[in-house]
Amino acid sequence: MKSGPDIALVASLVGDPARANMLTALMNGRALTASELAQEAGITPQTASSHLAKLEAGGLVEPEKQGRHRYYRLTDDDVAGVLEGLAGLAARTGHMRVRTGPKDPALRRARICYDHLAGDLGVQMLDSLRERNLVRQKKQDIELTAEGERFLAKHLQISTGMLTHPRRPVCKACLDWSERRHHLAGTLGAAMMQRFAELKWAARDATPGSRVVNFTRTGEKQFAALFGDGKD
Repeated sequence: MKSGPDIALVASLVGDPARANMLTALMNGRALTASELAQEAGITPQTASSHLAKLEAGGLVEPEKQGRHRYYRLTDDDVAGVLEGLAGLAARTGHMRVRTGPKDPALRRARICYDHLAGDLGVQMLDSLRERNLVRQKKQDIELTAEGERFLAKHLQISTGMLTHPRRPVCKACLDWSERRHHLAGTLGAAMMQRFAELKWAARDATPGSRVVNFTRTGEKQFAALFGDGKD
């Protein structure tokens, strides 16, 4: 047996259709109960509990108890990044679910990926930051520049002190499944998405299980002023 990380174990956890549906449901960053995840996966609560025990043992989800309820969330944004990357691979190789709906264009335009902005607008934002030298990117490594720090403080009131986290990098490239290019993850991506919400530029769709992010008219204008309109 070869030594090193056991990718087969992780792949087997993600590869089960029911578990894949449960993990995808947690991509919106919200914690869900076993019953809610059972509905997302189309299985019984008892079966869901069994799957969740395996996902927890495998380090992909973590529980949080509140009152009588036990909630589950992805352990961190690394798990979300892997799921987003697998979704992109599935799309590129033609393995698409046949069920589509009116939310699909909105999902591709702007959606939440764990806690940061993804979709066309997420990619557009990173492109703009990179082109204006607010961040430097080399393959998957992204670094916030001094000019970028000043930009964030001036336009979004985000300071570098707000971005420190013991387990997460400030900037991280996340491969966008629909655009097949990178959007911005890490503590900076999360802080920017949180700021958009605080400024009431954008809000998550209220539909249960939805990952769509809706921008207001004001939000669209402000986002375009900072990051372009994406029509170049």
